[in-house]
Amino acid sequence: MNGMNVWFEIPVIDLDRARKFYETIFEFEMFATEVADSSMAFFPSEEGDEGASGALIMGNDNKPSLNGIRIHLSCGEDLSVVLARVEPAGGKIVHPKTMITPEYGFEALFLDTEGNKIGLWSKK
Repeated sequence: MNGMNVWFEIPVIDLDRARKFYETIFEFEMFATEVADSSMAFFPSEEGDEGASGALIMGNDNKPSLNGIRIHLSCGEDLSVVLARVEPAGGKIVHPKTMITPEYGFEALFLDTEGNKIGLWSKK
């Protein structure tokens, strides 16, 4: 087994606001569409990419959470670049860049515009 995480969904209240926030801090574009009774905006991924991908999701059963399950998003070489964009884009840094261990790299935590606590990760 290569890993258990294959998909994630980040619940949002305002899809346009959340989409703009994530597009700003990661400097990429997200594709948005309606799926069943929800609106979704998808994080970019490559076909055949074995890494997990996911989406922002707005719908009746999806509520942002400060204390629910937490995901960490990879930031490439150094999470400091993405972290520096969080507050100007409307988020709030709640835990600065900190080494987990030399083997596992670094993490930081922020609150997005919807009230979710999200982690960032990088090796350096």
